[in-house]
This record gives sequence, structure tokens and C-alpha cells, in this order.
Amino acid sequence: MAQTGVQVLFGFLLSIAFTSRADTLSPFGRSLYVLTVVLGACSTAALIAPVAIHRWLSGLRMKDEVVEVAGRMMACGMVLLALTVACSLLLILALVLSTPYAVVMVVTVMIWFGMCWYVVPLRLRRRAGRRPAA
Repeated sequence: MAQTGVQVLFGFLLSIAFTSRADTLSPFGRSLYVLTVVLGACSTAALIAPVAIHRWLSGLRMKDEVVEVAGRMMACGMVLLALTVACSLLLILALVLSTPYAVVMVVTVMIWFGMCWYVVPLRLRRRAGRRPAA
């Protein structure tokens, strides 16, 4: 799911440069847009990397290594995706609201992302570690 989502987001980000509204961006907006596109490209690469790694190393009896590297790439990709979403939100909300309000909203949304993507899984993982062995 994350692979498809990041690809769609990246496609939309790329299309913004070809709209008439792109010419009206402030220097801050242009810099933020460039950063957002670069983060989107990096997150796309990191989230698709496990597929390429699996494809290249399939049949070489490297399952443990592939799983470890794929897990790290996915974690990296999720961080980059969260940053891409944050920058996208800031870019859009700064156009609609004043920048301080936009920053507060983006920080709030990123706290929610952190809770959903990191805090909840880590709590569940910790809980699983405390269960008695079967």
C-alpha cells in the first residue's frame, strides 16, 4: 500500500510544476516545492527498493539478509514519506492560511503520524515481548 500511495503522491507533486499556479509561488514556496519533490523521489526509491532487492537476490539463499535490508529500507521510506507528506501539507496550507497556522497544523498532523506509525507499533511490540513463551 505504501508503495502505491507514494507513487500517486509523487505523480501529483510532479504535475504541480506544470500548473499556472506554480508561477505564483514565493521563493519559500518554490524551495519547499523542490524539497517536497526530492523527498517524494527518495521515499519512492526507498519504498520500492525491497522489490528490486528481492528480485536481484532471489534464489541466492540470502533470505535473512534480504528481509533485514528490506525492513530497513521500508523504515527509511516511511520516514521519508512522512516528511514528504509534511512538506506537501505545509506547501498547501501555507497558500491557504498564514504560515504560522500552517506550521501548527502540520506539526499536529505529524504528531498523529508518529503515533500511528511508530508509537502504536512499538507499544504492541513491547507488549508481545512481555508475553510468556508458548
